[in-house]
Amino acid sequence: MTHNCTFSTSHGRRVALRTPVSRRVISSAALSVAAALTLAACGGSSESDADAASISLQNCGRTVTLDGPAERAVTLNQGATESALSIGAEGQMVGTAYLDDTIAPQWQAAYAQVPALDEKDYPSREALLETKPDLVLASYSSAFDDKAVGSQESFDEVGIATYVSPFGCKDKSKRPPVAWDSIATEITDYGTLFGRETEADAVVAQMRETLAGIESAAPAKGKSIFWYDSNTDTPYVGGNAGGPQLIIDAVGGTNIFAGLDGAWADGSWETVLKANPDVIVLADASWDTAEAKKEYLRNDPALKDLKAVRDNAFVVVPFSAGTPGPRLIEGASLVSEQLGGGQA
Repeated sequence: MTHNCTFSTSHGRRVALRTPVSRRVISSAALSVAAALTLAACGGSSESDADAASISLQNCGRTVTLDGPAERAVTLNQGATESALSIGAEGQMVGTAYLDDTIAPQWQAAYAQVPALDEKDYPSREALLETKPDLVLASYSSAFDDKAVGSQESFDEVGIATYVSPFGCKDKSKRPPVAWDSIATEITDYGTLFGRETEADAVVAQMRETLAGIESAAPAKGKSIFWYDSNTDTPYVGGNAGGPQLIIDAVGGTNIFAGLDGAWADGSWETVLKANPDVIVLADASWDTAEAKKEYLRNDPALKDLKAVRDNAFVVVPFSAGTPGPRLIEGASLVSEQLGGGQA
């Protein structure tokens, strides 16, 4: 065992100054969030040395604790995979799973270096455990359902840490405010868990710089926007509490479903017809492509007369670029560019 110092930040991040330690991993029930920035003293008893060695942060009402940076991580959703790849953590990963669409071009070479356990679904629990992970990360709490890889508590029992995107907390009261600052915090969490704080800070800085340019251009100012995710009988739409709303706000538009709580939710065609939006954003996903949605809108007897459909005012965004994480700024750039605001 070797000795470390840690810093604790106000959102629960502990940054360790490390030398190699054992790989024992612990994930326990929630502890209080750390207060102002403090310097943990080096030296002292062996018990205090062990405490200093750990990396600990708050996540969805739980405390995730590692003895040191993750070395055998598995990501269960594309959002989690791209969050890890964005900070250069591919060398610390032993598996990925469940793609919504195509990995962003800038991370495809890194993605190819990590074994894909199942690109179309969650892997079996057995296949996941065979990788001997020290950390399992997901974009959605449903990944830790008994029908998927098993509960977070079941991973606690075998000494494997787990992390869920704060936007996907099972307990909705634990979810952070829908804001770019919350995305920055999640990226920072990844930096902490992988010991790549400098890389995470660089990703956040680039995100903020790009966002400032998009907000300044405001290409959708004065325009109403319908974010169409999937389904035809009842449209699944971008609500007021997720990636779509953040992008719509960034480009200066108005979400016609801003009164609908949640990141995505069931909307209604009646609302769409009444709003008669200026722009329709089409999420392009493997299970429901943008082209399929476009064809449906153009052939429906009522929807074909919408202003946006008549004017071909469609904006296409990969589903994964509308999910909170390091790629959401790409989604904002794509919307901005397609509306004439540049950036992409």
